[in-house]
Amino acid sequence: MSYNDVILLLGSNINNPENNVKEALLEIEKKVGAIIAKSRVISTKPVEFDSFNIFCNIAIRIKTQFSPFRLLAEIKTIERSMGRLQDSSDLGVYNDRIIDIDIILYNNIRFISRKLVIPHAKNLYERDFAIGIIKQVQ
Repeated sequence: MSYNDVILLLGSNINNPENNVKEALLEIEKKVGAIIAKSRVISTKPVEFDSFNIFCNIAIRIKTQFSPFRLLAEIKTIERSMGRLQDSSDLGVYNDRIIDIDIILYNNIRFISRKLVIPHAKNLYERDFAIGIIKQVQ
């Protein structure tokens, strides 16, 4: 069996963000694949929307057997099970969220579809907080 090398970025800014991130990490290990590296946890102000709620963020590197679409489906299932019912891409705007899990890199592929773009350009190249913690797991 072959495994895929993936970097995910997690964030939460409501309902006890640190615990939300910890819970999501446990779910990822149970349902998606082994976590082989973690960045330090950082706190950041919201980006591209206004809120008084501070984000808890972490980047992780995982090994998974899932294809990009299967991985996306599993991540969305985890987000929904934790209480995130609407995705920013569906709403067309960013807002406070109990958990957000983004696929940043998947092996060395470039992939573009309506639902999934790899690499995740905003987090990989434009958002300073993300760039810093992603480098910790690359």
